[in-house]
Amino acid sequence: MRNIIHTGRNRAQESTNAIERMYITMRHLFIRGFYKPMGVSGETLREALLTLRPEIYGTIAEDKIELNGLLYVIERLPEGIEECRFINLTSDEGYTDSHFKAIIPAKRRRNCYRIDDEQMNIEITRGRSEIYDILTHLTFLFIESHKIMKYIIIDKESNVSRDWRKLESFIKDGDPLSQKDREIAITHTGNILGRTFEELMNVYDKFATPSNPDKFLHLIYNLGRLALREIIQEEKRTITFSPVLRERLGHHIHGEVWAQKIKSTLWEKGLFDRPIHIISANMHSVMNTLFAPIALKEMCKKKKRFEVYEALSNDDNQDIRNQVHKEASSKGAYYLKDTSGTNINVQVFDTAKINHPEDNFKIGSTENAPVIIVMDYAFGEQAYETIDELLKPYTAEDEKTYHMNVDSVSLMGKAGILEGGKGDIMIPNAHLFEGTADNYPFKNELLKSDLEGQGLKVFDGAMITVLGTSLQNKDLLKFFHDSTWRVIGLEMEGAHYQKAIQAASKLRGNIKRDVKVRYAYYASDNPLETGSTLASGGLGTTGVKPTYLITEKILNQIFKDARE
Repeated sequence: MRNIIHTGRNRAQESTNAIERMYITMRHLFIRGFYKPMGVSGETLREALLTLRPEIYGTIAEDKIELNGLLYVIERLPEGIEECRFINLTSDEGYTDSHFKAIIPAKRRRNCYRIDDEQMNIEITRGRSEIYDILTHLTFLFIESHKIMKYIIIDKESNVSRDWRKLESFIKDGDPLSQKDREIAITHTGNILGRTFEELMNVYDKFATPSNPDKFLHLIYNLGRLALREIIQEEKRTITFSPVLRERLGHHIHGEVWAQKIKSTLWEKGLFDRPIHIISANMHSVMNTLFAPIALKEMCKKKKRFEVYEALSNDDNQDIRNQVHKEASSKGAYYLKDTSGTNINVQVFDTAKINHPEDNFKIGSTENAPVIIVMDYAFGEQAYETIDELLKPYTAEDEKTYHMNVDSVSLMGKAGILEGGKGDIMIPNAHLFEGTADNYPFKNELLKSDLEGQGLKVFDGAMITVLGTSLQNKDLLKFFHDSTWRVIGLEMEGAHYQKAIQAASKLRGNIKRDVKVRYAYYASDNPLETGSTLASGGLGTTGVKPTYLITEKILNQIFKDARE
């Protein structure tokens, strides 16, 4: 038994060291300004990722191609990046006003621009976490491309296999594939990837886009093609960091502009001196909770409230969504679309104008009615930048500074759970920052008992704020869960939020010292369970109940405070 524990600890330590090596290397390469991922300069990153073997990247350390991990990565990178030899990470440098069309990945909010046949530019406006995310995904992608190449070359003269020539002929033909040709191409591709026909058919449509139903074949071909050019023609793929990005990173340029717009809106609307409650959440749950019972009275009489929320979550029900939007806009809701580059949109709700039918959402006097600021999710370190700037005093036109009356900061988010399953709820009492000795204990106004009894499992304890969700593996997470840390889940923003809140309240005096915090997460995945990682797919309607249950509890406490 002691040997098993010792082995598990050694693997966890090995994984921790691999993560530390990756981030030290990425910072070094960023300062250097460029590197070649499959060359000597990228070797440390490749070796660390292969040592780590993150769950989300599945069989990265094996010879066969990892299909689910490939899908996860490609959904978070811009369309066509597999065709590009040169990838340039830039700051916001004016491309929005150019002829270049912004390419936005399916699962990441970032602007990317195809400069020419060989170059893709990716705008970095969300801090170091975004750089880490992109470099990790690209490292995985290039490792997989060289696996493909190894299956293609059949001899020392670099001659290619018949399977590769057949795939190439289908791609270069350019015509849409018939069912027969598609299945022939998949058969040859299966031989190249070391995967069965059935395995490829199961994932084929998941890669498809409306403009390219055969995207999977094009993806594999282009990954293999560029890997061949690296080996045969020594045309290495290169990642560069623009001088402007290197100069601006860490200076809160985007966060300052973002926060200024929010505070000036509060000032102009006469809401600045009212009790302010900040909630980091999505752009629908708070609005639907406050206004669906008013806008959809008849529907709410016939259906249970979670059935109404589920209907509102369905993209096909745009008509009832519009009704809620219209009601909200006429009753003190303001939508601030981001123009700063943070990609964080904001809603402001003046609750003095809401006449909610439920007692839990009634207020006392209108002059003390809560003003609720809902900000869309930040990304990793960006959470510190945005909250730090938002909690700073506001300089008005009279050149005097005014402090916001912030009563609470809440976070309703998604996280990986280490005990339980998708849709279950986590209530943290501390955030531990991975890779450092930093830890942030706090009093959470939300309790486990507040959310129990609703048919969902609820866990409380410490949570780890990770440097990147895609880098975690079972050995590391099991150590955090089983050791005296007793970690219940992992996410990317909590420690950053708490760091900014504690600095603003206890050190800088920007907000009152007894500001209330409310944190609750619902499980998007369980990385300790095979087949339950983020790469296994989304939550679907499973996330509706925990999302709205947490939202209701946060709002109930805000309105209760307003009545007291």
